[in-house]
Amino acid sequence: MTERLSTTTPRGTAGTAAGDRPPPARFAYDRHTWMEIAHLLANFPASLLGFVYVVTMLSIGVGLTVTVIGFPLLAAGLMGARQLGRLERARARALLGVRVDEPSRLPMRGGGGFFPRLWMALKDPVGWRTVLYDFIRLPWGILTFVVTLTSLFVLWPVLPFIARGLANADRAMVRGLLSPSDELERRIAELESDRGIVVDTAAADLRRIERDLHDGAQARLVNLAMGLGLAKEKLLEDPDAAAAMVDEAHGEVKLALQELRDLARGIHPAVLTDRGLDAALSSVASRCTVPVRVTVDLSERPAAAIEGIAYFTVSELLQNVSKHSRAKSASVEVWRSSDRLLIQVGDDGRGGARLDGGTGMKGLADRLTSVDGLFVVDSPEGGPTTVTAELPWRDRTDADTDATARASGAARRR
Repeated sequence: MTERLSTTTPRGTAGTAAGDRPPPARFAYDRHTWMEIAHLLANFPASLLGFVYVVTMLSIGVGLTVTVIGFPLLAAGLMGARQLGRLERARARALLGVRVDEPSRLPMRGGGGFFPRLWMALKDPVGWRTVLYDFIRLPWGILTFVVTLTSLFVLWPVLPFIARGLANADRAMVRGLLSPSDELERRIAELESDRGIVVDTAAADLRRIERDLHDGAQARLVNLAMGLGLAKEKLLEDPDAAAAMVDEAHGEVKLALQELRDLARGIHPAVLTDRGLDAALSSVASRCTVPVRVTVDLSERPAAAIEGIAYFTVSELLQNVSKHSRAKSASVEVWRSSDRLLIQVGDDGRGGARLDGGTGMKGLADRLTSVDGLFVVDSPEGGPTTVTAELPWRDRTDADTDATARASGAARRR
């Protein structure tokens, strides 16, 4: 079983993906044929609506550009054309199976004032291409409506082939004129999605830290304060009992400190900051319940953010090995290839790992996706399991080096 989540190839691009291709046309009327016929018959009313809107909008907007309201009306018309494009993409997606990304929204709520936003709307390529689409569609809509309706009664034996040809032309128009502007536009939409993943991941991490503090160290510190208060009251009355309470409080302090260290290690371990991935991953491997062979082949350290994601990825995967794999041995390999940091974690366990298996794989995939990474799981039933992760390599900056030095100095002072 191999599952892959990648951002190196743009998601949902407007190309002819395998999922967009219907089965070959045949003389029998199957579900795909009827959906294509429905789309072609709906072309006439849809294209008539779009043509009337575009002609009216252009006539009024362009005609009034000599006044102060012409350009705002034209900008509003282009934004309305965007909505017509959204409806056409939805119709093509439902009836033709064409998967086209939605263009990213115009940042109209940002700063810059009225005139910059007006200019942004007037030069919107998505709106103008939708205007062109609706303007040229009326003759095509009439042609497809007449041909399809006539063929239903006259040429019905070969109508599936006629409908397929006409529908393929529709698919090409939708991909060519209603898709995002270019690779940059698709990349913007992808980064907007990844930003949401980063925010959700950060919020989940914050909730986990708050929960660990509340349930662990905070509870122990409350008990410690209560114990020291009782010891203070008994100090004069019963020194032996007070000494026993202080001794118990001392043990609580040690446990609280250990829990805080564990929590700090979960946020960012000191060994990773001080000595890099090799030592940090060896430390993680030593806590795994199966023997782990660690090989890190890096001539230099990557940026701190990339290093941290690599560490937590391996840590989570080794936890899965300990909990779920029933393996006898495991391996971790980390190396650099050109501008990518590659991680491979394998085990000889029972296999069957999936992204939706509830073992944290989906969270790891989302975390790597948010930084333009790649996550591949190869885990057939019966094993072995191999998980490959790729991260973009970014060189370590002076800020990363300074932060490492400060953290090392603080650790030595403690």
